[in-house]
Amino acid sequence: MSESNRNPGPALPLAGIRVLDLSRVLAGPSCAMALADLGAEVIKVEHPQRGDDTRDWGSRIGRTETCYYNSMNRNKRSLTLDLQTDEGARLARELALKSDVVVENFKLGGASTFGLDYDTLSRTHPSLVYCSISGYGRGDPEAARPGYDLVVQGESGLMALNGEPTQPPLKFGVAVVDLVTGMYAAQAVLAALFDRQRSGRGRRIEMALFDCGVAITSYYGLEALLAGEDPPRYGNAHPSIIPYGVFDAQDGPIVVTVGTNAQFARFCREVIERPDLAEDDRFRTNVSRGAHRDTLIPQIKAELATRKRATLLERLTAAGIPCGEVMGLHEALTSPRAVAAGLVTAQPHPVAGTEHVFAPPYRIDGERPPVRHAPPVLGEGTEDVLRSVLGLDIEAIDRLRRDGVV
Repeated sequence: MSESNRNPGPALPLAGIRVLDLSRVLAGPSCAMALADLGAEVIKVEHPQRGDDTRDWGSRIGRTETCYYNSMNRNKRSLTLDLQTDEGARLARELALKSDVVVENFKLGGASTFGLDYDTLSRTHPSLVYCSISGYGRGDPEAARPGYDLVVQGESGLMALNGEPTQPPLKFGVAVVDLVTGMYAAQAVLAALFDRQRSGRGRRIEMALFDCGVAITSYYGLEALLAGEDPPRYGNAHPSIIPYGVFDAQDGPIVVTVGTNAQFARFCREVIERPDLAEDDRFRTNVSRGAHRDTLIPQIKAELATRKRATLLERLTAAGIPCGEVMGLHEALTSPRAVAAGLVTAQPHPVAGTEHVFAPPYRIDGERPPVRHAPPVLGEGTEDVLRSVLGLDIEAIDRLRRDGVV
């Protein structure tokens, strides 16, 4: 294992693991950030002038950060290297050989151009865990195609299952394929690190956006295969649990999730005061409610629309039925629930003063891992990383700057 993190905070599971993040945009950076949140030292390599593409996406914070960039790059150090130069590629290879994990999403053949491919690195570093992320499988016929979340949402069928039945295909609100690919990639890296403890050898992991997009279709995908056609789209409703979804109360939308037949009986009697619905043979079981959905749902909607949210939420809670308000995004992030959970932190910023940074979602031994490093300004860690990891002196680093390598 590599040296301990420079500022690891509380003992975390991946303290002492070094990750070289050669990826950009979303899927790869989200994988590396998950490892960083769990305690790994993550060195993010960026171009000296432009940095990661997402430094120019979304609302600006300071001179080199944006909300988009910040969402995927907490707990990392930023090292600028021009890989197009021989010296930059050489330094990246040296860093890879001093790392436990490499995460990359170069275009097909790009990693080998710089001598940063798995075959080259593993000959000298057989214990390296190497994670490659692409749009399509590296050995597939479409391997050379660039991978974009929206394209894969369309090609995997995700857009076809999302939205209301009267709408055209609809993308998810966030880049869900990228995010899930990053999660799957982090899981695979953790499994490879665990196996390395037993075998002493690393692994090559390959993740494709299209593969993960298909995986996200989940039970909808299996329904389509069983039926031999696309399943209906239900918008905010559930395809097989009724009533389950978003409903309009008198003063705003709420979420109601009636998961069992016993809950349905209580819902009818104690919440909407319609015992006749609970006693109707057409609605006694979830399967029969599904068969008579078009008869039942309009009656439920009409009842809920005559009552205020607070009254409904109180009754639903008393009846043991999961429920909640539908909040705006800002309202949700500033709610007492989010504040109590400590999910949003304020971090110092050299230009903006302070910035919002999400806390890691994990809780380990009852504590949430800290934000050890705010999302870095471009090149923030260049000198420190080159000195502490590669042992370069200040004169050598100044020369690299004069030559445009860093």
